[in-house]
Amino acid sequence: MVCNGRVPTLDEPLKKVLGPPTAKVMAEHLGLHTVGDLLHHYPRRYAERGELTRLSELPLDEHVTVVARVADARVHTFNAGRGKRLEVTLTDGSGRLQLVFFGRGVHKPQHDLLPGTRAMFAGKVSVFNRKLQLAHPAYELLAEESDAREAAGTWASSLLPIYPATAKLESWKIAKAVDAVLPSANEALDPLPGSLREGRGLLPLPEALLKIHRPHGKADVEAARDRLKWDEAFVLQTALARRRHADAQLPAVPRRPAPEGLLTAFDARLPFTLTEGQRKVSREIFDDLATDHPMHRLLQGEVGSGKTMVALRAMLAVVDAGGQAAMLAPTEVLAQQHHRSITEMMGDLASGGTLGAAEQATGVVLLTGSMGAAARRKVLLDLVTGEAGIVIGTHALIEDVVKFHDLGLVVVDEQHRFGVEQRDALRSKGAQPPHLLVMTATPIPRTVAMTVFGDLETSVLDQLPAGRSPITTHVVPAQDKPHFLARAWERVREEVAGGHQAYVVCPRIGDEEEAAGAKGSKKGTKAGKGASARTKTAEDADERRTGAGFGADEDPGADAAGDKRPPLAVLDVARGLAEGPLAGLRVGILHGRMAPDGPEGKDAVMRRFAAGELDVLVATTVIEVGVNVPNATAMVIMDADRFGVSQLHQLRGRVGRGSAPGLCLLVTDMPEASPARARLGAVAATLDGFELSRVDLEQRREGDVLGQAQSGVRSSLRMLAVIEDEQIIAEAREEATAVVAADPALEAHPALRTALDALLDEERESYLDKG
Repeated sequence: MVCNGRVPTLDEPLKKVLGPPTAKVMAEHLGLHTVGDLLHHYPRRYAERGELTRLSELPLDEHVTVVARVADARVHTFNAGRGKRLEVTLTDGSGRLQLVFFGRGVHKPQHDLLPGTRAMFAGKVSVFNRKLQLAHPAYELLAEESDAREAAGTWASSLLPIYPATAKLESWKIAKAVDAVLPSANEALDPLPGSLREGRGLLPLPEALLKIHRPHGKADVEAARDRLKWDEAFVLQTALARRRHADAQLPAVPRRPAPEGLLTAFDARLPFTLTEGQRKVSREIFDDLATDHPMHRLLQGEVGSGKTMVALRAMLAVVDAGGQAAMLAPTEVLAQQHHRSITEMMGDLASGGTLGAAEQATGVVLLTGSMGAAARRKVLLDLVTGEAGIVIGTHALIEDVVKFHDLGLVVVDEQHRFGVEQRDALRSKGAQPPHLLVMTATPIPRTVAMTVFGDLETSVLDQLPAGRSPITTHVVPAQDKPHFLARAWERVREEVAGGHQAYVVCPRIGDEEEAAGAKGSKKGTKAGKGASARTKTAEDADERRTGAGFGADEDPGADAAGDKRPPLAVLDVARGLAEGPLAGLRVGILHGRMAPDGPEGKDAVMRRFAAGELDVLVATTVIEVGVNVPNATAMVIMDADRFGVSQLHQLRGRVGRGSAPGLCLLVTDMPEASPARARLGAVAATLDGFELSRVDLEQRREGDVLGQAQSGVRSSLRMLAVIEDEQIIAEAREEATAVVAADPALEAHPALRTALDALLDEERESYLDKG
């Protein structure tokens, strides 16, 4: 350690304090660059001196740190005595763990690891001869409690801190590095206003940092955690409160519907009455639209609760007020579906600019990437002149060439399929910031987190329109009980015999997709140049991600031990069903690589299925959202463990949309005790989207709420758990809102400003806003 007796400052690079080799590993593997970063790298857990780690619960193929006692140590020779192997057995009462050392690596552990010795061991867990083992683990001997030197040594505490570590840097080495910088904790600036800290009985920040790293008991850990959770919640809430305050200063054009205008004419034609929930949510949205700063609202509607109707009425209100509304859909299938259903619902009110149109009518246009040049030019012209009041489109809407006459409202459907930047690009097309309405049936964890944090105003549609039927969901363990899968196909035949239709969903397309992947890996550049030659839509990319709906490090399919086989594919499954259990039924296929138009295109297949000309549709996740075929009553999801909770809930929402009850069967090969099976069980147990989003969060944690820049390395929320700590978050929101209202620039709170700068560079702060 390099400090020369001087206490390093918090912003001092670790290279100066710990030396370049250690600092390099910390930067590359743990994202730690300064003394302050290291002080905020908290222990993951603590091992008690008298307690042994449970060896029976070690996860396979993971890098672990364990505290255990040596039960046995033996040296074996091989190669006629020329080779040596040391086998050490650790025990903790719950299980045993084998350590193995070879060759020159035998001498030191043979001397150190005598029976009865306690130590910390770190290494990757593997299996050899059906026993768990660590090969050549790093270790640190622990002195016994009776040892007088211990009282004055590094591990004076009764608790051993176990740090989030890597194969290159073990927990005890991180602990030693923390010892080198711990005196700097006394220099930490406290971001919490004194009145808040004292009023809630929270520790000062320097004391909390000392106690989290070197606690003398569990009470120290609890007190430190309470304080550090408040820091994270309060600083983040202050960032959000400042964003909301800045938004409230932004000008937006108030959009009040004209009396006896387009909205009134539309409502008068509705063949049904709106649910009480739809009326209440519409009032909340209309109140927001009437203000002179931008609406920023999440519409959380259960699958089938009539979100599209609420969004359409908001769009009509904006058109009434002289503006335009854009709806951003994640796939061409969904954009076409929305366009078709909206023009059908509006009738001649959607034929503005044509001969004989109704007096209040407006133009409703569709813009997608696969449109012909002439049709595309016409739509672009209608948007810039204001002839089209409503546009529904895919990512094509955010291209630079798309200009609006007066964009007043952006509606984003199924928010989790869009990057924040894409949504923001569309919002930036208004002369002044347009109002924003985000619709999603099951919020993904980041949105749940932000909703709990209160960044978005939330409206909830929890009442299903009259005539909707319940959906029953069952898990089908195909590997354990093959007859259950045979029964699933019988159920599909029964539904078809009863005059209904069914979906079969697979995670992959199949056939040449695999060949394309192989070629692409060898000839990346060529594949990149040729990509535009294929009909490459957003859904094509979506459905090739096995764990669609998740980031790369959150793939739910990762539970599959080594993924023994590739995920099931539409083309293979459709063939197998048509020749096997569903022979004689009319089986169609739908996936993102099909052309949008033409006799065999996606739109044509969807129309045939909707018209009842197909009995079973084998598809990828292109049918996940917005597809509305009331006669479809059954859905079988193959390799269901490869989809996220949110996606399964969305997919299931495609059935039970008519008067007949819906059936959803989740087929999996995963063993009963696996986390993947637990996820499927949760989906089968409830139809409540909010409840499922909480399950998702509890199982996968928040990831990095402030964006994906550091996801998989360290979350910006190191202490705070969004579900567990809702109370702290709600109280921090109140406190932060009051502080920002009294002092928007935080001039009286320099330490809070510094903490904000450390947490949020400008890009990440705006990421919060755009979300």
